[in-house]
Amino acid sequence: MMTSLELDHLTYDYRSRSGAVRAVDDLSLTVASGELLALLGPSGSGKTTTLRLIAGLLRPAAGDVRFDGASALRLPPERRGAVMVFQSHLLFPFMSVGDNVAFGLRMRGCDRETIRRRVAEALALVRLPGFENRWPDELSGGERQRVALARALAVGPRLLLLDEPLSNLDAPLREELRAEFVALQKRVGITTIFVTHDQAEAVAVADRIALIFAGRLAQVSEPRAFYERPANAEVARFFGGVNFIPARKHGTRLETSFGPLEIGFCPLPDGPVIAIIRPEAIELTADGDNTLEARVTDYTYRGLIARCQARVDGLNLQVAAPPHTRYAVGDTVRLHLPKERIWLLPWEETR
Repeated sequence: MMTSLELDHLTYDYRSRSGAVRAVDDLSLTVASGELLALLGPSGSGKTTTLRLIAGLLRPAAGDVRFDGASALRLPPERRGAVMVFQSHLLFPFMSVGDNVAFGLRMRGCDRETIRRRVAEALALVRLPGFENRWPDELSGGERQRVALARALAVGPRLLLLDEPLSNLDAPLREELRAEFVALQKRVGITTIFVTHDQAEAVAVADRIALIFAGRLAQVSEPRAFYERPANAEVARFFGGVNFIPARKHGTRLETSFGPLEIGFCPLPDGPVIAIIRPEAIELTADGDNTLEARVTDYTYRGLIARCQARVDGLNLQVAAPPHTRYAVGDTVRLHLPKERIWLLPWEETR
């Protein structure tokens, strides 16, 4: 059975020598049944604390945690049905893989046949069938993390809470397990919150992303929106590589230091704004509206792309160029800024 989750004005304070420290600040969020939501933010932003509040390992100072519309605050952790998988897999080294996966089932008093069947099912789900008699020290890092996931799935949780589960793995294995995990989550259909500090990882796994800074929710959107329609300048900067262009808006026209730019409809009032456009949205050697002549000030080949910096009228623009292109410092290039790829932010939000 899939479960929906609601966090209603959730607040939590840590106690320190200097007094209370606000770790989660009036956080409200809804996760739909069967959804995979990435909880994204820098270190210390309150991501893990939020997971612990959901699981019942911490009690909020204010607010509510609701499963399918019913408050879970009075339920102890073992009765909530929200299971956490940590960054460190935390397998018992003195237990076989089968016994590790069976641990939660034994704690719930399940009979031997039920345990055997559900352990086998959970290991098959994570592509480790027949591993019951292996020992943790015989497994690779990726296999140990899969066993930890199987242990969580074996108890049939209502919610799966993953706290940076792939961050200890090397990059190729992390990418492989990320794809496997997304396929598994869709197959099982369990409501999942996936904590990460990695923007690319959040985009790769999530149906939606909830971005938090200092315990406060900054934006909740589908992944694409964080690149194309960030809520504010802080969000845009966190996702990196954005060009910020000071401008003055007049209807669907911008006045900038290097001349006018055409834009699509924008509900912001006329006046000072910041126009943003991502490097990969700027087209090289293209013509049409919003075409600028610029001079290359830096060029770096990065494999899948080349990063080009071009200066136009005192403003440096970052451009993601095709990897087969070659530019030298001082070359003149033509840059096309498609009007539908320009996004406006209020001026005061960028101060």
